[in-house]
Amino acid sequence: MLRMFGKSEEVKPVVFYNTLGRGKQEFKPLRGRHVKMYTCGPTVYDFAHIGNLRSYVFADILRRTLEYFGYEVKQIVNITDVGHLQSDADEGEDKMTAGLKREGLELTLPNMKLLAERYAEAFVEDMKELNIRLPFSFPRASDHVPEQIAFIQSLFDKGYAYILKDGVYFDTAKFPQYGILGGTSSPDHSRIGVNEEKKHPQDFALWKFNGTLGWDAPWGKGFPGWHIECTAMATKYLGKTFDIHTGGIDHIPVHHNNEIAQAEAATGKKYANYWLHGAFATFEGKRIGKSEGNAIRLYQLKERGISPTAYRYLVLTSHYRSPMNFTWEALEAAQTALYRALRAFADFLEGGHIHAGYRDRFEMALKDDLDTPQAVSVMWELLRDETVSDADKRETLLTFDRVLSFGFGSPSELAEKISVVSVEDIPSDVAELISLREAARVRKDWSEADRLREGITAKGYTVEDAKDGPKVRKVT
Repeated sequence: MLRMFGKSEEVKPVVFYNTLGRGKQEFKPLRGRHVKMYTCGPTVYDFAHIGNLRSYVFADILRRTLEYFGYEVKQIVNITDVGHLQSDADEGEDKMTAGLKREGLELTLPNMKLLAERYAEAFVEDMKELNIRLPFSFPRASDHVPEQIAFIQSLFDKGYAYILKDGVYFDTAKFPQYGILGGTSSPDHSRIGVNEEKKHPQDFALWKFNGTLGWDAPWGKGFPGWHIECTAMATKYLGKTFDIHTGGIDHIPVHHNNEIAQAEAATGKKYANYWLHGAFATFEGKRIGKSEGNAIRLYQLKERGISPTAYRYLVLTSHYRSPMNFTWEALEAAQTALYRALRAFADFLEGGHIHAGYRDRFEMALKDDLDTPQAVSVMWELLRDETVSDADKRETLLTFDRVLSFGFGSPSELAEKISVVSVEDIPSDVAELISLREAARVRKDWSEADRLREGITAKGYTVEDAKDGPKVRKVT
């Protein structure tokens, strides 16, 4: 429920770090409480990895935060199923073509569609596993080729496009604001000079010619460029100007600068008002990615007995603009912490009230550029605060979970992850550890009791101390 504030109350505004302005800015939507938001989606030639998925958890937190504060959000997440080349320099193989070759499939558009749908469905399932709300639409690039052709024709008509032997290019010199997001001098962007026929090193492909595979266009058969796909779909579903565009920081130097240039050149209007970018997830100091050879998929976490919600928890303990160093140890610790919170919640009685002080601190964290580490810290302070009744903790946590989505409000998630085990169902080795721990507690050897608790946890069980004896739960 939207909490209304009286006119006399001073309400801190929601602020986001806007890449476009290089600083935090108060969020002011174009139209009342309605927000239009575009999130760069995956290229579906393979499973998404956890580095990719971090950016969608971030976008979900952004959307949930806006909805928490009473905004109505229309979100679009595109599906790139053609046209994304392996190099930002508009060179190399189409990633979907590479996927077909990897799986031994004939290079045809129908096969490309089948491959794309397989991995698009897997991506949607990953989103569901991570408690990410699904968007208004998942438009496919291959379903919007006519819109992309029309956009390119508009750029021809206005003098921004020209033809080379390998495709149609955007003339960046005719758009003085090119590179407004910054980052164009980065090493990644320097690769754009590969094609020496281009008028300017930063010119980028709108259409790539291919005489055997692709779509017919006035300038020749082929594929749309990756950048024009996003612009055409974003403007179709959200309008010529919309509120928020999200993506990873790797999109800043090339992809998003290119989107702005071609969109504003064609329409003469500002493309998006706020640009929010998430930082990379790293593994052993290296960016997580397919090319780096460390692309960990969500199903691999599940194979290790790790809940996808635990990965969501881990993601939210880092700020979206800060690099997140992934380790298996950190993920296991995140799962232990999350389950501890869920177990505590499961024992809380109903009938309480939202604690205003903790609610206000939680909201202040979210309003300050989605400070989820602080929001999670507030959650733990509440759980440990003995001056707040369990019933009030329960109602306040349910409010927090509208954004965090850790599963407090989902009985099925609680039941799946937390189960009290009867004495006869406890394995003998675990039962022995529990007995030894009880003996350590009786003699007040707390360090030994903690060591034994860790041994119990390592075997997939948790133990909590209650008046009528230890309560044992199996973590699934």
